[in-house]
Amino acid sequence: MIGCERQGNGRRMSVDNDYDAALAGWFPRSPDPSDDGGGFGVKKGPEHLAALERVREWTRARFKLSADAAILVSEIVCNLPGCPPLETAVVFWEGETRHHFKLFKPVEEVAFDNLPYPWMKESLILPEGFGCECC
Repeated sequence: MIGCERQGNGRRMSVDNDYDAALAGWFPRSPDPSDDGGGFGVKKGPEHLAALERVREWTRARFKLSADAAILVSEIVCNLPGCPPLETAVVFWEGETRHHFKLFKPVEEVAFDNLPYPWMKESLILPEGFGCECC
């Protein structure tokens, strides 16, 4: 399959080798910006927003963060082989220090006990210059 193109669901994808062809099979459709989930088929209703806020507040409590600490909770869609279809990413800052962790489940399924333990806080620090696609 060298140099061919794969078409499906209104999407054209260049496929240069068998690996690319296999990956192309994992992407069943193009994101449609007009759907409710911002183009990725994820419905974002009141329950979803409440779950995001719940995880944000649990993170604040678990790591004893101040009321003005920046906390970002997002649900990520992943179509790569071996990746859970939905995962929850959490990023928080203490001053200039950025911390990050992922939970391999949708945000609505996250429980307080799924968050890392407080003593792990230092291991969640992202070094400066670290590239992270999710946040």
